[in-house]
Amino acid sequence: MGFKIAFFDSKPYDMESFDRFNQEYGFELRYFKEKLSDDTVFMAKGYDAVCLFVNDEVTSYVVDQLIAMGVKIIAMRCAGYNNVDLKAAYSRIHVVRVPAYSPYAVAEHALALMMTLNRKIHKAYTRVLDKNFTIQGLMGFDMHGKTVGVIGTGQIGQIMIQILKGLGMRVLAYDAFPRPEMAQNLGFVYVDLDTLYRESDIITLHCPLLPSTEYMINHEAISKMKDGVMIINTSRGKLIDTKALIEGLKSRKVGYAGLDVYEEEGDYFFEDYSTEVLDDDVLARLLTFNNVIVTSHQAFFTREAIDNIARTTLQNIQDFIDDKPLTNEICYRCGQDPSSCQKVKTGKCF
Repeated sequence: MGFKIAFFDSKPYDMESFDRFNQEYGFELRYFKEKLSDDTVFMAKGYDAVCLFVNDEVTSYVVDQLIAMGVKIIAMRCAGYNNVDLKAAYSRIHVVRVPAYSPYAVAEHALALMMTLNRKIHKAYTRVLDKNFTIQGLMGFDMHGKTVGVIGTGQIGQIMIQILKGLGMRVLAYDAFPRPEMAQNLGFVYVDLDTLYRESDIITLHCPLLPSTEYMINHEAISKMKDGVMIINTSRGKLIDTKALIEGLKSRKVGYAGLDVYEEEGDYFFEDYSTEVLDDDVLARLLTFNNVIVTSHQAFFTREAIDNIARTTLQNIQDFIDDKPLTNEICYRCGQDPSSCQKVKTGKCF
């Protein structure tokens, strides 16, 4: 019998890419449409591994049940891991992820949100469809010469900075672990968050969701920003307190918001609710603003990214089977991004 993998929250594009790359590995794959949760974990019985996406919930109960059923490894087919109870998993079951599937895809989507909001492309498109060719109300601003604040200078943040520098923008950045040499090479300046908030015309988020970053964009942070600031989030929904953002939009302190993620997205994103009433009052309110664009967690969604996700995920599992170092393992002991965990870097978390 081959190594059996249960995929949760599966979509047709997952099946196509994983089936194609699995020809090199020969695993037994089973796809479930359901998300993994306390209520669906029983479906993992009889499998050696589970493969999960961003909105699957790995609670302590789920961890206990997976281990009891003989599941040996949790393979996240994404970079995010905030829905995994790493404390419950630590030293009991391995958890691996795909740290970088296409940083270009995410950075380019963030740029698309910026430009669409600025030049009001979404409004112009619908206006022209109605044979209305006026340009009143569509005025934007030159991005050249403006100041942009980039929060997080990992792979995606670095590519974002290069793109923005190419537009002639002044780039400020914040990172808990700054790299001065990189700043010098790319031509940006590290500053503290208060300075970034105060001086930036546009703020774009490219950091992980950690206890230290949860709701970092809140009432207090927004109050420090420029009037009419543009906020872009293609990272994690809970980086932003959505109610505070709505208050900022209502007061016009926030002039634009481009969101590819939402703090309560798990119940909606990746699904079709076009024939139903939206019962999330906060999300419904957010969608009423004409200076807000929400996309449904699609920043990663390019052919190159999907292929890299499948390839890396299957290789993570093969490395586990072959008892090789798990370089993409997530470590609870870090208390921060796994890239800083020396145990992971040197081979194994436990």
